[in-house]
Amino acid sequence: MLEQRIQQHFIDSADLKYQAGPALSKPISQAMQALLACVTSGGKILACGAGVSGLLAAQFAAQFVGRFERERPELGAIALAGDSADPLADTPEAADADRLARQVRALGQAGDVLLAISASGQSAAVLAAVEAAHARDMTVVALLGNAPGDGRGERNGGAVGRALRETDVQVCVPHERAARIHEVHLLALHCMCDGVDAQLLGEQEVSL
Repeated sequence: MLEQRIQQHFIDSADLKYQAGPALSKPISQAMQALLACVTSGGKILACGAGVSGLLAAQFAAQFVGRFERERPELGAIALAGDSADPLADTPEAADADRLARQVRALGQAGDVLLAISASGQSAAVLAAVEAAHARDMTVVALLGNAPGDGRGERNGGAVGRALRETDVQVCVPHERAARIHEVHLLALHCMCDGVDAQLLGEQEVSL
C-alpha cells in the first residue's frame, strides 16, 4: 500500500509536468528573458517566496550567484528573508505581511526584478512585496498556482495574479495541490537558470 502511494506521487508529478509544459513554456521563456535583461543591464533579482516557497527562492539565488550547471561569471540575485515556519505564510493571514515588502523597499531599485513565489497566489506577504516592487518601478516575475490559500481556491494565481501589471510575467501552475505546484515551480526555476546560461554561454550540451 505504501509503495503504491509513493508510485502515485511520481505518476501525478510526471502527469502534471507533461500536461503543463505546453502552456507554461511561453511564460517561462518570457520570465527568463526578463531576468536576463535585468542582470545584463546592471540590475539584480530579488527572490522571495511564501513559506516553504522561500526555500525555492533561496535555491534560485544560490544558483544565479554561483552556478547552475556550467561555470560562468556571477549574476546578481538576493534571496529575501522569509518565514518558512509560518503555517499561514501562503494565505492572507501571514504572521508578518510586511516582512518581504520592507526588504524590497530597502534593496529594490528601478530596473531590478522581483521573483515572487506563492503556490496559492493568496500570500499577503508576497502581495505586499509585489506592490512594493511596483512602487520601485521593478518588473515582477511571479510563480503562482491555485492551491487554496484562502479557503476559496481562486483560479488564475489569486490576489497576487490580479495585482500584476501587463509588463510583469506570471507563471501559474494549473493545479490545486501545493506539493505538485512546488515541484513545477522548481522545474520552472531550473528552466530559467538554464535559459539564462544558454543565452550567455551558448546552447552546447552540458557535460555531467
